[in-house]
Amino acid sequence: MNRVAILIMRNVVYTVGHSTHSIEYFVDLLTKNKVDVVADVRSSPYSRFNPQFNKETLAASLREHCIKYVFLGDEFGARSLDRSCYIDGKVQYDRLAKTELFRSGVERVRLGVDRGYKMALMCAEKDPLDCHRTVLVSRNLEKEGFNVVHILSDGSTETQQSATERLVKQFKLHQSDLFLSDSELVEKAFKRQEEKIAYAEAQDSSLNEATR
Repeated sequence: MNRVAILIMRNVVYTVGHSTHSIEYFVDLLTKNKVDVVADVRSSPYSRFNPQFNKETLAASLREHCIKYVFLGDEFGARSLDRSCYIDGKVQYDRLAKTELFRSGVERVRLGVDRGYKMALMCAEKDPLDCHRTVLVSRNLEKEGFNVVHILSDGSTETQQSATERLVKQFKLHQSDLFLSDSELVEKAFKRQEEKIAYAEAQDSSLNEATR
């Protein structure tokens, strides 16, 4: 996305996946977008395969580059502790987004943006569409009036709107559901993606880091 276009957008919140990046490359992604706060939205802020992104290690590395670290995994994490968010052992994003804890997370983001911070919500997955930071958190932030921009692994950026369009095309819904409205196509696409990535207790032993 054009950098000038991002600059004129209001209430911008970034997202980023740490993937398998080195800490140096990850920090470079942040600094190029002038991010000064990383909000960790992993339920468990640790990585078995990329220990440079363990909570304490990451916070110390970011501090060296004058970037703040804040943990929002309780508010925005995909592995909810609230039993009302589950059906048959699987998290339901619509229920999670209505919880008081999730709403408090939205208000913390709003407060940070209002104070002039450039915040990036961080999780593990390389592609934002494979992660709850997009399918759950960003989607609800967008409904609250935020403009969400995803920092991609190659340094380019993608708006939430563009990611949504990509998701609809990915499921080929624009071709197969001619009688649905645009909003219905989007809803169907997000629900399908949620079914693919939402945390399920039965799959806990082989859980992908992105569902955290």
